[in-house]
Amino acid sequence: MLKNYTLTNIGQLMGILPKETMLLKGEEMGHINALHNAFVEVVDGKIHAYGIMDNCPETDQQIVNMHGDWLMPGFVDSHTHMVFASSRHNEYVMRLQGKTYEDIAAEGGGILNSAKKLQAMDADTLYKKALKYAEEAIAGGTLALEIKSGYGLSVEAELKMLRVVKRLKNELPISIKATFLGAHAFPAEYKSNHQGYIDLIINEMLPVIAKEHLADYIDVFCDKGFFSVEETTQILTAAAALGLQPKIHGNELGLTGGVQTAVDNNALSVDHLEHLSDVEINYLLNSNTMPVILPGSSFFLKIPYAPGRRMIDAGLPVCVASDFNPGSSPHHNLWFTWSLACLYNGLLPAEAFNALTINGAYALGLSETHGSIAVGKNACFIQTRAFESINEIPYWFAQSHAKKVWY
Repeated sequence: MLKNYTLTNIGQLMGILPKETMLLKGEEMGHINALHNAFVEVVDGKIHAYGIMDNCPETDQQIVNMHGDWLMPGFVDSHTHMVFASSRHNEYVMRLQGKTYEDIAAEGGGILNSAKKLQAMDADTLYKKALKYAEEAIAGGTLALEIKSGYGLSVEAELKMLRVVKRLKNELPISIKATFLGAHAFPAEYKSNHQGYIDLIINEMLPVIAKEHLADYIDVFCDKGFFSVEETTQILTAAAALGLQPKIHGNELGLTGGVQTAVDNNALSVDHLEHLSDVEINYLLNSNTMPVILPGSSFFLKIPYAPGRRMIDAGLPVCVASDFNPGSSPHHNLWFTWSLACLYNGLLPAEAFNALTINGAYALGLSETHGSIAVGKNACFIQTRAFESINEIPYWFAQSHAKKVWY
């Protein structure tokens, strides 16, 4: 892509914030700062200047006339499981037939099914599959994203996944963060020996991950039927000694202490939150941990949606992400996610916009470079047609509105 250019005659330039703004919370999320009939000047891939067309400087750079199209910051997808071996369409049909998660797991489905298939697949094939998904997401406007491991559940397979993610980071032109999620589930052989698998994570996986710089963050599925608060804390303590900050799966299946564990361990984010009481909300209010809601998985699994409206009304920040994975959210369309967040999590269109941009950047540790229009930030933009209102974007649900992406 171009590194030096000026976009002119932008109908509406949205998402303008001071560069020092790391996130938006509560009532702040309902506002979008915008300029009409604007320009953006890009130098060396960074935003050099922006303003109204009356103040557009003369330049020798390539000029691209937007003819009234809108421009917004690229989406930041802070929660994906993009490296996996195959779909789980058979389980989809099983759910349509009325079978429960427990029924499906008993027949060899679930996370362990994905792990079995991934363990058998070579790294090059995994890379090619993930590259296809990533390129599709980029074309739709996702210009920074996170990719978790967690479908390996063995030393060799977890490292294989993270090395695939590292290859994607090196090959793709957008920012990618890698998260180690070896504690996604207990392998069948450790069903009755939880400590044995935890020891494997701490003593055999984490040292290699640290040595090869394979992960930016660590995640644990701290929830009912998965990793307990005590088990999660043990893993996070070992990871913290190696410099890995947590991003926690929590409160998807119940009020099981995931939020409190995330905050107590200085987690950057706690994700899912389909079950949330005032206790958890107050705990988050006194923290730097970003609540991340994942409406795609609620939609696909037909489970409760996280109470996004209640969180924002309480004064919290909220981030929205895709949870792209083969078992519970097989999509990476953040336009659709925007609509779902409005329809079922109770967010207003402007709030969901900020949840997908500046708050998404915070949830990935990218606030200084992504998520808003500010001088010095990366030139990562989505170009759309002109709308009557920002409210019209999620109204046209399931459509990708990206005419062009700039990065």
